[in-house]
Amino acid sequence: MNRSMTDTAQVAEVQGAAGNRVEAPPAATLREYIESLLVTVILALFGTTFIVQAFKIPSQSMEPTLLVGDHLLVNKFIFGGRGHWYDHFLPYREIRRGDIIVFKFPYQDHPHYVKRVIGIPGDHLKIVDQHVYLNGKRLNEPYVARDPAAPYDPFGDNFPPRNEQFLQANMQPEWADQILSNVHDGEIVVPPDKYFAMGDNRDHSWDSRFWGFVDRDAIMGRPVVIYWSVQSARDEEADRSLNGWLLNFLDTLIHLPSRTRWPRMLHEVH
Repeated sequence: MNRSMTDTAQVAEVQGAAGNRVEAPPAATLREYIESLLVTVILALFGTTFIVQAFKIPSQSMEPTLLVGDHLLVNKFIFGGRGHWYDHFLPYREIRRGDIIVFKFPYQDHPHYVKRVIGIPGDHLKIVDQHVYLNGKRLNEPYVARDPAAPYDPFGDNFPPRNEQFLQANMQPEWADQILSNVHDGEIVVPPDKYFAMGDNRDHSWDSRFWGFVDRDAIMGRPVVIYWSVQSARDEEADRSLNGWLLNFLDTLIHLPSRTRWPRMLHEVH
């Protein structure tokens, strides 16, 4: 009898264990993998379209603030306000003097440029002997770099031009045709929804002096941080061909540790 009771108990224990067994979840199906991938792609596209985007510095016009080979993260959300009632509830702000901006160049297939905002709508601006005067006051520009070896530039160092005789051959033709219409009493007046921008490397910057104003709608955002910086051994501006790009990429990859500017990593942009 005791043996029968023991057998019965063992059978009940086995049945109870079987009833409480947790079944393994079924393996993920191909459809679920595809759905996860699509969600990831959509979120990435949303982020790069509306919030943040990577940008690489291609020229020396913003040195020493930004160096050739600096890779930036650009905040595309900060200047998103357009005067709607709900703008006050979002972290938008107006574009300010001194802001570094990334924008679409108004000519030549609209490449992305990076410059510093000097004048905002309504400002009166002039340059006298390399010094910027804004609304009658000399502007303090601690970020500007000057090249002692650069030749004197009567146009860029004393701006705007007084008449057509002072126009430069390296000006954008469209700007050369309209610049004098924006000059009043020896100063350039920034129109509504336009911005006057220049590079910090003032003697080596092709900027608003030479091609005109930046449209408000062309401004993509503001760089916030350098997430990576690498020094290239080749002149990327000199050779834009596929072969040149490939050679530069391979050269950089081979010497990556020694050419990475480690102190600039995660450096905030001002």
